Amino acid sequence: MTTFDDRENAFENKFAHDQEMQFKAQARANKLLGLWAAELMGKTGAEADAYAKEVIHADFEEAGHEDVFRKVSGDLGGKADETTIRTKMVEFLALAKEQLVKEA
Repeated sequence: MTTFDDRENAFENKFAHDQEMQFKAQARANKLLGLWAAELMGKTGAEADAYAKEVIHADFEEAGHEDVFRKVSGDLGGKADETTIRTKMVEFLALAKEQLVKEA
């Protein structure tokens, strides 16, 4: 292998790793958002965990995060406004990334 091939493989491996970490962080952030929303709806224990899984699965409906926002917003009704939900989405993504870095 040439140096160029080595560098190319390294870049490809880094890209794949970064994509995997982004996916894990987003899934964790969605779980945290789901648990937060479940608490607002009065769900606890297994019921809250099940709801958090629903939020994670909602992210697979379409590209982007609007599917998650629509799910949580619709389920919460008037318990949280758009700004609060979107702020929590950003906060939980940052927290999820921080947690993954600490675990690595």
